[in-house]
Amino acid sequence: MYSIMRDNTTTMGKVFTTLTIINRADQILATRGVISLEEIRSVTLKNVLVDTGATTLCLPPEIIAQLGLELLKEVDVSTAVGISKAKIFRDATISMCGREGTFECLELPGGRDALLGVIPLEALGLEPDLQKQTLRVLPSESVDTYLTIL
Repeated sequence: MYSIMRDNTTTMGKVFTTLTIINRADQILATRGVISLEEIRSVTLKNVLVDTGATTLCLPPEIIAQLGLELLKEVDVSTAVGISKAKIFRDATISMCGREGTFECLELPGGRDALLGVIPLEALGLEPDLQKQTLRVLPSESVDTYLTIL
């Protein structure tokens, strides 16, 4: 089950970020010469809320349509108002803070702003700093690396 919740903390700040989302399937087609690089669909979103109460990347339907992401499945989600159905789409590549990764994304009800949840944050080695209202890029090299295999 996926969760979508907004952080209601009043003593700490909210963190917003800018990120670029790219259709990974388009990237593959361009690499194979099926489409040109100019045909790769992507969008840059500003003021995306970093939401530690959200599991994954959450996008409004119009952004998913603009990117042409492929439907993967429909799931139950837990929200502040209860359980409801939501669609999960595949192959959304996130590029931000010098890091890149491909993730599933959850479709938000119309009119909602995009949210960046904990799975992409952890996979990209990014950590919200609520006091400074920024994202901290964790080291990927040396003994301090955020990448672990236990």
